[in-house]
Amino acid sequence: MKKRVLATRENLPGGGLGRLSETAELVAWPGTGKPGPADLAPLAPGVSGVLALGNDPVDGALMDAAGPGLRVIALASMGFDNVDRAAAAERGIVVTHTPAVLAETTADLTFALILAARRRLGAATATLADGAWELFRMHDHLGLDVHGATLGLIGYGQIGRAVARRAHGFGMRVLHHDPYAPDDDDLSTSVGLAVLLAESDVVSLHVPLTEETRHLISARELAAMKPTATLVSTSRGGVVDEEALLHAVREGRLHSAGLDVYEREPMGTELSPLVAEEHVITLPHIGSATEATRAAMVDLAVDNILDVLAERPARTPLPGSPAVPGTPAGTAGARA
Repeated sequence: MKKRVLATRENLPGGGLGRLSETAELVAWPGTGKPGPADLAPLAPGVSGVLALGNDPVDGALMDAAGPGLRVIALASMGFDNVDRAAAAERGIVVTHTPAVLAETTADLTFALILAARRRLGAATATLADGAWELFRMHDHLGLDVHGATLGLIGYGQIGRAVARRAHGFGMRVLHHDPYAPDDDDLSTSVGLAVLLAESDVVSLHVPLTEETRHLISARELAAMKPTATLVSTSRGGVVDEEALLHAVREGRLHSAGLDVYEREPMGTELSPLVAEEHVITLPHIGSATEATRAAMVDLAVDNILDVLAERPARTPLPGSPAVPGTPAGTAGARA
């Protein structure tokens, strides 16, 4: 008899769900929005695996609705703050994510935000769209240079290193702060957080959202940055105190920001005030949004499910999660 697997979305890029349905009985939530626990719970009884996107909630109640046969929760994302990891650990459930496959694509988007924010491309584009470009003026749309600037990476995992490689092509000096990567390498110099904030022209965030990193960038950290600096985040929205960031930009204490992630996602029609700020570039969480990468994320999530259900170790368990159901969890840290 085929084991049952719940997918939190019905249509996903690539052929991963098709492969999964060849081996398992696939049940998918048919809605078009973001499912809540109440949407998923009726579909959960008897499932052995759950395939979820990075912002679909998977809590202890959903795990209990699935029952004791639930063995694996596979996220098609790098982030994992949507899962109650403690509840999964208590139940011996493997939790996996998709780290390596999206690193290069997300680094591309990170650098796009750096360039757009520093060079004020949003305001320049709006001038054209509004029909307001009537005369060339030397003082219009003046931004700040990226080449030769200092880039500070908070979090120096796969994505951070990929951004560092791109930065060297722009002749940038690169610093990083990461307790799990405390050493210098040929791309970057390891420094304390205070030094990074004080010396960087661009601060780019590449950490997961945990209790330790929530509002890691708040009013105090923003005050420690140069008034000519740019803050960029492609990690998770909760890492930045958005209200503090809004005040810093409006008051001229920070030059600009580039954001792909927010404390509230999706926004719907109730937009964050940051969206309207001239010195802030905002995107709708598209860091991994290429056809090839999104398909690869689903494929890896499916591979993790198939491996665990076949009693093989998961390929990419979360740091701290066992690779095999019911085994002791590891203790390694996590970063983006």
